[in-house]
Amino acid sequence: MAFSPRRTPQSKKPSAADISAPVFPMRINKYLAHKGHSTRRDADALITKGFVFVNGKRAGLGDKVQETDDVEVRTKTLRTYIYLAFNKPKDVVTLADVKGEKDIISMLPSDLKRLRLFPLGRLDKASSGLILLTNDGRITDRLLNPSYDHEKKYDVTTKLPLRASFAEFMEKGVDIEGYLTKATKIEVLGENRFRITLTEGKKHQIRRMVVAMHNEVKDLKRTSIMNIALGNLPLGGYRRIEGKELMTFLSSLGL
Repeated sequence: MAFSPRRTPQSKKPSAADISAPVFPMRINKYLAHKGHSTRRDADALITKGFVFVNGKRAGLGDKVQETDDVEVRTKTLRTYIYLAFNKPKDVVTLADVKGEKDIISMLPSDLKRLRLFPLGRLDKASSGLILLTNDGRITDRLLNPSYDHEKKYDVTTKLPLRASFAEFMEKGVDIEGYLTKATKIEVLGENRFRITLTEGKKHQIRRMVVAMHNEVKDLKRTSIMNIALGNLPLGGYRRIEGKELMTFLSSLGL
């Protein structure tokens, strides 16, 4: 598998993406991780087995590459990992349980459908926002297991105005049918809007918490998962997670 080098024009004023761009020369294992090909540890294993080539020559551990170098991984047994950020619209399910039901995988182009991507976690049909898609089964438990405290942020609009004590009581934890939710962070955004940061994910948790506070959710959107932000993705749109953003995400999961 060959990677095409990318050049950053020098005549333009550096953008936010340019500022966070990788610095070359770069260690070969870091380069493969930056491209989303493998973790650094897996890259070292590939190099040791002689599968990695730079400009046609077999790479060694600790070798460094330039942005213009031709880097190849010559093995048919390696699976390339893909990571996507997807903006789920309302009225679309995360995974179809009923034949013919529209889900997020059905909204992807055919070339991505063939990669057998799957969503990490779910958003209910009435909610919108960030869903992560991947074919990397290693990170499922590390991200979704409740024993890990990974932050997820949601913007919520309620049907009724928020009570003066809303944030105080929500942050302490709310009893939802016999379960006391963990302490959380609340930022009031308006008369009936707030942002909540959770480190757990009980079924319909935010909706149930709001009901326990004598209100109802009108609109719910997930805006971030750990360091991955929804940003300006259009509804139904997706983008690849790569580079520094991907390395930070995988490192936080212990990969």
